[in-house]
Amino acid sequence: MAHPKRRVSKTRKNKRRTHYKAKEEVVSVCKNTGEAHVFHRAYTHEGKTYYKGKLFSE
Repeated sequence: MAHPKRRVSKTRKNKRRTHYKAKEEVVSVCKNTGEAHVFHRAYTHEGKTYYKGKLFSE
């Protein structure tokens, strides 16, 4: 198994971890329902579930 020769410094560790921060979710407005929702997620409108502008289930 790989074994590091030297300890990784706090600065080096934190530089690597800067890319793990959370991003804002991209919100879209449905053309059919007019409901604002997050991309690639199912959403409800008037008690019905929609995905990609189509009725997913009732």
